[in-house]
Amino acid sequence: MGRATVADIKGRDFSELDKEAKANTENTNKGSNTNKNRNTTTSDSRGRKNRRRQKKTMVVHPVQRLFDACKDVFAHAGTGFVPPPDKIEQLSALLDEIKPVDVGLSPRMPFFSPQATRRAPTITYLHIHECEKFSMGIFCLPPSGVLPLHNHPGMTVFSKLLFGTMHIKSYDWVVGAPSNASAVAEPSQTAQRSEVRMAKVKVDSNLTAPCKTSILYPADGGNMHCFTAVTACAVLDVLGPPYSDLEGRHCTYYLAYPFTKFSGDEQISIPDEEKDKYAWLQERDKPEDLVVEGALYTGPVIREN
Repeated sequence: MGRATVADIKGRDFSELDKEAKANTENTNKGSNTNKNRNTTTSDSRGRKNRRRQKKTMVVHPVQRLFDACKDVFAHAGTGFVPPPDKIEQLSALLDEIKPVDVGLSPRMPFFSPQATRRAPTITYLHIHECEKFSMGIFCLPPSGVLPLHNHPGMTVFSKLLFGTMHIKSYDWVVGAPSNASAVAEPSQTAQRSEVRMAKVKVDSNLTAPCKTSILYPADGGNMHCFTAVTACAVLDVLGPPYSDLEGRHCTYYLAYPFTKFSGDEQISIPDEEKDKYAWLQERDKPEDLVVEGALYTGPVIREN
């Protein structure tokens, strides 16, 4: 699949600079019959000025700054990697400043339109970059679009809501809590019997852009989450490291059951008023109605060198 080049994105700026440089050179050459040495000096001077002017015009784009920072922050990333606090703050600050226009997005694009279908709305993914250390991409959700509950094993994930309103519900495992092997999901939802594990709700609320970047960690911050589009919305995700079956970072989907659905173990003592903050999660197959289609990323092209 082809991609737009920097020249395509910023063609007007560069062409205007080229035309200006050529015009100055042509004007200088016209006067060369009167004083070649003087005009040669003037032409060189103007050329240097034009080059300085062009350098000043070529400002580093926000997405390029983000990419450069990711290369530094995730240079040594592996399963379980968590960047140091100053690097987390650096990436969060860069993401906080990114706007839809910076990545070539507009809410008027067709994949944000409401979909009249009995199936779950199709979600669109715009691939920006992926290597073994990190990935960058954008999930585009139409109204009522859902990214079902899934995990991010051994990963640190930054999510920036670019526009719209989204409901987020996330969980973290309760360390040391016993599993409940007697639970069985509906046959249509999972291919085999699977035990359930106890998890605690981390976030259960709506986010509306503009808002701060959300961060989840390998064992904290809501590593398992579900996104539901209240309105059309777009989320820029940075994963470090990205999913990798070979390295044990497989995306697993879950069903969530209320804590009171199954008989609790006697070792678990939770006040009644706190029980709605806990749930039982059970592995499931990838939902059959989940459709994620790739589309061309039309934002600024990243320079990888």
